Amino acid sequence: MMESQNFIMEKIQDQVGQWCEETFGPVQSTASVIARANKEMSELLMAPYQNKTTQELIEEAADVVICLYRYAHLIEEDLDAAVIAKLAKNRGRQWNLDGFGHGQHK
Repeated sequence: MMESQNFIMEKIQDQVGQWCEETFGPVQSTASVIARANKEMSELLMAPYQNKTTQELIEEAADVVICLYRYAHLIEEDLDAAVIAKLAKNRGRQWNLDGFGHGQHK
């Protein structure tokens, strides 16, 4: 099952990368894609203060993910595999909790 899910996600990453290339043209630098992801993240950060609906909030989150998929596509890496590996690494870490549902690893 994991293999089929991974195939679907890889396909989404490729579809995002291809769509972005066709729609926006070639990227001048990977840094510009990261900067765009940061812009989209800023929009997501502001959205709750603008009384956006849940649907609008998740669409803002999707914009961030689209940028990250584009970045991964450009550097020819599997973002989903990186997330799974990082989660496994994080599970093995000790965490300093902040009391607000977040933490920093030791």
